[in-house]
Amino acid sequence: MSWNIWLLYVSLAGAVILSPGPSALLCVSHAISHGARKTIATILGGITASMTLMLLSALGLGAVIAASDTLFHAIKWAGAAYLVYLGISTWRSKPEVAAPQTVAQVAADVAAVPLPQASLPSATWGQLYRKGLMVGIGNPKDLLFFSALFPQFMNPAEPVVGQLAILAVSWMVLDGSIMFAYALFGSKLLARMGRGGVGRWFNRVTGGAFVAAGGVLAASGR
Repeated sequence: MSWNIWLLYVSLAGAVILSPGPSALLCVSHAISHGARKTIATILGGITASMTLMLLSALGLGAVIAASDTLFHAIKWAGAAYLVYLGISTWRSKPEVAAPQTVAQVAADVAAVPLPQASLPSATWGQLYRKGLMVGIGNPKDLLFFSALFPQFMNPAEPVVGQLAILAVSWMVLDGSIMFAYALFGSKLLARMGRGGVGRWFNRVTGGAFVAAGGVLAASGR
C-alpha cells in the first residue's frame, strides 16, 4: 500500500470518526455517568463493531448491503429502533454521577472514588461494551464508509491480508484515540456542570438526542 493511499484513508477515516454521531454521544454520556476509565469498554465495543463491518466489507458483503434495499433498510431500522430505545432509557434514568477523572489518573489506571449510589447499581464493563457494540454496528456513518468507500482502498492485485491489517490497525488507533478524547471531554464536562438537577437535565437532553438521531436515521435514504 502506497503512502498516498494510506494518508488518504487516514484522512477520510479520521473525518468520519471525528464528526459527532451516536457513538461519540454515547461515549460522552457514559463518561459523565461512569467515568472515563469505564468508558473504555464502550470504546472497545464501538471498535469491535467497526472491525466487524470492515471484515464484512473485505469479504464482499459490503457490496451486498449497498446493493440490497431490503438488507440495507433492515439494518437501518434496527439501528434506529435501538437508538430510540437507548434514548428513552437515558431520559428515564436517574443521574448516576461518577467522580471526574484527569488524564493522568486514567493513564495510570487509577479510578476516581465514586459517589455513594446504593440504589443505583453501577453498569458493568460488559454492559457498557454491549451498548458500544450495538450503537456502532448500526452507525450510519460507518455503514456508509465500509460499504461504499472502504473497498476502494483495497488493491485486488496485492495480498489482501496485509492491506486489511494496515487499514484495521489504522482505524483502531484513530477510533480509540478520538472516542477517548470524547470521553475525557465528558469527564471534564461533569466537573463543570456539577451534580443533582443538572445531571437529570443532561440525561434528558442526551436521551432526546438519541431519539432524534434514531428518527433521522429512520427517515434517511440511501
